[in-house]
Amino acid sequence: MKSSLWLIAAALALSTALPAQAADNKIKVVATFSVLGDLASEIGGDHVEVRTLVGPNGDAHTFEPSPADAKAMGGAAVLVENGLGLEGWLGRLISVSGFKGEKVIATEGVKPIAWTGAEEEDAGHDKAEGGGHDHDGHDHAAHAGHSHSVDPHAWQNPLNGVLYVQNIVAGLTAADPDHAAEYKAKGDELASALRAVDSRFKVEFAKVPAERRKIVTSHDAFGYFADAYGIQFVAPEGVSTESEASAADVARIIRQIKAEKITALFAENITDPRLLNQIARETGVTIGGELFSDALSPPDGPAPTYLKMFENNGAKLLAAMNGG
Repeated sequence: MKSSLWLIAAALALSTALPAQAADNKIKVVATFSVLGDLASEIGGDHVEVRTLVGPNGDAHTFEPSPADAKAMGGAAVLVENGLGLEGWLGRLISVSGFKGEKVIATEGVKPIAWTGAEEEDAGHDKAEGGGHDHDGHDHAAHAGHSHSVDPHAWQNPLNGVLYVQNIVAGLTAADPDHAAEYKAKGDELASALRAVDSRFKVEFAKVPAERRKIVTSHDAFGYFADAYGIQFVAPEGVSTESEASAADVARIIRQIKAEKITALFAENITDPRLLNQIARETGVTIGGELFSDALSPPDGPAPTYLKMFENNGAKLLAAMNGG
């Protein structure tokens, strides 16, 4: 990573920074990943030009920026980042880009879920590699070298999404006060839609018996969704995709699936499906499809926007829990 950032710095030294505002007077916005890119585009409308660093189906945990990314950031008026440790590469990219614009931390005001590496009793791990259960039965499998102290996937609760929207509205307004009323109106509309999704999910998931509200996914990305709707997510990987699941993690989950008769198993759009395929073979549980965790789908996919991501994921989860 250090060598790639050195190359970025060298490329920037030979180039001229882009203007913060495009020739057509659109505000230049850089968003770190697709969820934030969609929200910035929805709220900013015709007044913004959004560049998303980690695009559809991309993994923000393992992203490596390019010189073109740094050049775009250096000329942006607004940067929208998630925070909570998701973008470990971002600080150095900001430094080499020379970014001087308005920074929006989308998770400002979010109550984060702790990520703890409690000792895994039967896996033979060190404490730094153990699994934990720190919220509503949400099962964790941490890994050596993983540095998150909190779960960064806060966007997986639509009410946190409301805070994301409000923070982006504030950032765009600070950079472009002339269009403040339009940003607020679009933000209010989005926030209303997210509150409606949350209300509906609370009703629909509550109808499912608690023993059937158990889901296996690739990595631990749905903690906030779990807390919001009383679901238990089980994952062989931790909150980041940077570390691979150990054989002990996989064996533990296979035992749990068999013991608790879990029937809902889902791949994620950003992860290699081979691990889930192995679990499916050894448990006899069919993979129920693909959930969108850390990235949206391309425009022609089932989750091209933040709102449609919830619609897609919620429908698939409910169908699996209800035996559909």
